[in-house]
Amino acid sequence: MTTFVFGMLIAIAGIVTGVIFALQRTNLRKLMLLPMLGGIVLGVILTVVGCVAEVPTGHTGVLTTFGRVENVTFDAGLNMKAPWQKVVNMDNRVQKASTSLSCFSSDIQEVSIAYTLNYQIDKENAQEIYRTVGISYYDTVIVPNIAEAVKVVTAKYTAEDLVSSRADLAAAIEAVLTKSLARYNIQVVSAAIEDMDFTDAFTAAVEAKQVAAQNKLQAEIEQAQKVMEQEAAAQMAVIQANAAAETAKIQAQAKAETAKIQAEAELEVVKIEADGVEYAGQKEAAANKAIAESITDELLQYQYIEQWNGQLPDTYVGSEDVSTIITGSTGAQQGK
Repeated sequence: MTTFVFGMLIAIAGIVTGVIFALQRTNLRKLMLLPMLGGIVLGVILTVVGCVAEVPTGHTGVLTTFGRVENVTFDAGLNMKAPWQKVVNMDNRVQKASTSLSCFSSDIQEVSIAYTLNYQIDKENAQEIYRTVGISYYDTVIVPNIAEAVKVVTAKYTAEDLVSSRADLAAAIEAVLTKSLARYNIQVVSAAIEDMDFTDAFTAAVEAKQVAAQNKLQAEIEQAQKVMEQEAAAQMAVIQANAAAETAKIQAQAKAETAKIQAEAELEVVKIEADGVEYAGQKEAAANKAIAESITDELLQYQYIEQWNGQLPDTYVGSEDVSTIITGSTGAQQGK
């Protein structure tokens, strides 16, 4: 607007000067022609420049007419507007807000929290943000809402829960901020608790409690280890006793089986020996029977002749059917 007004003034001044010198019939008329034309050209240029608005990258241009916000926004680049209109650039990039707050837990423990919020304005509603909040939305909206959300949510946790549930605390604060900033067309991109610091007394108490808990856990582990070792020893004793009993049972069965086998073997030997004796007697009896059946007079006579030493018998005893010859020297007898 200022550029446009300034250009118009220069152009008007050039025209007026030209008219004045044109009315005067002097030699200066030709000399003032060039400055007059220059002023008119400069005024036109400044007027045209006042109709162009440049919006930087990452910004949204909000158009106003004499201070009134129009329902029109400009993207990054050169945009045309009326010379009397103004463009306000709103940063629509992701921005970072960091703050440190002193809060209290539900058990009245003081804690210092360093909180970081990444946010971004809604590009489509940049003119609404400018209309309702203005360009200083960081100080007007962001900072107060961060403080409110962090303190309200922190007061719902005990000091110990703040330590153990830090992730839950951060998520709860982010949820509250997302809802509250959405009313101003501001989007929450991400949030995080950068640091959390308690008083020295509370920190010492927490450390002592942690040490006690660790000692208790260690004692429980050692006790459980002893119980496990005792149970393992008892189970091993049972296994060994069962193994010994099973071994004795197997040995007894083996001895009984061995004795049975030996007894059966001895009985078999006796039977075999008895069978051998019986067989031998049967064989001898059969042989004797065969011999008896095979004896004839001729055979007896032949055996007698084979055994005779050449001496005649001294005495004959017997009847016609049976006779006995008694030899003189050998006393051999022959029955007939």
